[in-house]
Amino acid sequence: MPQRILIVDDEPHIRDVIGFALERAGMAITVARNGVEAMMAFRRGDIDLIILDAGMPEMDGLEVCRQIRRTSALPILFLSARDEEIDRIVGLEIGGDDYVTKPFSPRELVARVKAILKRTEASSANLYEMVLSHGSVRLDRSAHLVTVDGMEISLTGLEFSILAALLARPDMVFSREQLMTAAYGAGVYVADRTIDSHVRNIRAKFSAGGHDGIVATVHGVGFKFNTNLGERV
Repeated sequence: MPQRILIVDDEPHIRDVIGFALERAGMAITVARNGVEAMMAFRRGDIDLIILDAGMPEMDGLEVCRQIRRTSALPILFLSARDEEIDRIVGLEIGGDDYVTKPFSPRELVARVKAILKRTEASSANLYEMVLSHGSVRLDRSAHLVTVDGMEISLTGLEFSILAALLARPDMVFSREQLMTAAYGAGVYVADRTIDSHVRNIRAKFSAGGHDGIVATVHGVGFKFNTNLGERV
């Protein structure tokens, strides 16, 4: 099955250029002219990645990304006519996977898309691995065991599930809703402060063992595994 890409841009020429390049690379495309159409396409499903214009009128790409990240980790590559660092930072902090500035090389864009999809496939495979590790942190699902530098960290079942989700995709920022699903399963709703409390407990247990900042907060978005963990405090 070809990988399915949703192209969201209010400029027909941009949509055509991207669509032609992706189809030549063997991918299937769907297009949306604005943020509302993008959300409709997203809700229909059957999409592997979104190429999303950040600067559309009405509902811009940043707002589309925020809404999608409430429930989904679907890869998003931002397009923008502006090359300001703050725009790139905001786009990535709210959950974008990459950022390309207009005008762009179609060949480079396709390469970026392929790299994101490859990385996402590898991350998805991690979700089913029995043993997850990053740096000095190791999580064994079968033994329900978490260690850091060989020292056991005692976690509750919910804390274990949250850490497993974060560790399976260490480069991804998880919303509270996504961590709720990881901890409680689909269709169960709890207050945001409940997830915050679990995260706080995980941090405290690792800090007590001499490792601070196991979970990083990305303000306005959610939480991610701290890939820089390793320094003792």
